[in-house]
Amino acid sequence: MLLNDLSATQAGDKIRKGEITSEKLVQACIERIDQIDGEIEAWAYFNADYALEQARKLDLIRQAGEPIGPLHGIPIGVKDIIDTAHVPTELGTPIHSGRVPFKDAWVVSRLRQAGAVIMGKTVTTELATYSPGKTKNPHDPNRTPGGSSSGSAAAVASNMVPIALGSQTNGSIIRPAAFCGVFGFKPSFGMIPRTGVLRQSTPLDQLGVFARSTDDVAMLTQVLAGYDEVDSATTFLRATPQLLSIAIEDPPLPPKIGFVKTPIWDRADKICKDAHEELCETLGENVEEIVLSPSFGHVLDHHKIIMESDLAYSFAHDYETTKEMLSDSLRSQIERGMGYSAVAYHRALQQQAIMDDILAELFQEYDALITPSAIGEAPIGQDNTGDPSFCTIWTFCGVPTLNIPVFLGENGMPIGTQMVGAKNDDARLLRTANWLLRKLNE
Repeated sequence: MLLNDLSATQAGDKIRKGEITSEKLVQACIERIDQIDGEIEAWAYFNADYALEQARKLDLIRQAGEPIGPLHGIPIGVKDIIDTAHVPTELGTPIHSGRVPFKDAWVVSRLRQAGAVIMGKTVTTELATYSPGKTKNPHDPNRTPGGSSSGSAAAVASNMVPIALGSQTNGSIIRPAAFCGVFGFKPSFGMIPRTGVLRQSTPLDQLGVFARSTDDVAMLTQVLAGYDEVDSATTFLRATPQLLSIAIEDPPLPPKIGFVKTPIWDRADKICKDAHEELCETLGENVEEIVLSPSFGHVLDHHKIIMESDLAYSFAHDYETTKEMLSDSLRSQIERGMGYSAVAYHRALQQQAIMDDILAELFQEYDALITPSAIGEAPIGQDNTGDPSFCTIWTFCGVPTLNIPVFLGENGMPIGTQMVGAKNDDARLLRTANWLLRKLNE
């Protein structure tokens, strides 16, 4: 196995034992990037010297016997809407070309404290919305990798880095994870602070991670979880969740899982529908189909009102000063956002609490829900990032969701299933996901 093929947990264990150095691991990732990124184009900014300099310093720390963090020496990609001090963060648009922050985002500071090596900035769609960036799907360069966290998903899927950061305001982690065939995790709303990250919509923006194993998902999320008084979503203190230790445990009882088609089941293609029905057959008595309250049929409309209104507010300066440099898609969203009334916006916001109550009651009976991550395989072409609608309900409600790469479509492309958990019970969701993976391998 090449070093760049190691998971983050595997590599970290070898670094701690002195079997490999961070420099050698980072060099292997650099060689992989040099080999394949010309076709995939997952990186918005990459500087091999910058990465190696960090790795060498971290190796000296370990050699000196100083304390090391849980991500010591591990390479990571950071989505190009997350500020990195003295490293370009251009937000996926020429409007902000040359933008170099002077301060790290909260999560980047956390990564550095944990010993991670910031490899560079991964490609995002335009201002993390729907207009695609340059990244191609690593399984088929004629297909989209999804969005908006396209570069992060592609970089992890093609073994350029073991882990990466992304964000989701609609389907920007789960969808690209599904299309690229990796684990993508959007934790509970408010678990990871967003200070220093491009703001689209304060009630909807959420940070998350990409990895090739559930252990890596748990370890990285545990590092990033925390309290930040600057972020209104994390204004209450709580202990850091012990995600990794709980995720690897066996459940005390066999989990009870609900299969949810959602009100948009007809959007899924036949292969995706058949795959999920076969999954339910495999899980047998551990799964049962459930129907969501009719209230959930309106969530896509509520989400659109909130998101587009907030886009109009957050991107007002770019619209007013450089409107001609925005895509038609984003201009249309902003203009629709300007047209919603304050009453409509606040009514939509009120629905979040209502949906929360319904889901909280549902998760008293079920350990997790499963539903498609996307409507099927990644679409052909680079003119769009695919339909995010299977993610919308769960983003709106702020519950944790995980893409599990378990299927292949008729063209050999990945198709994911989305596992959904109770809000602020992320560890149980990851434990249930591990149970499901073991069940499928029996």
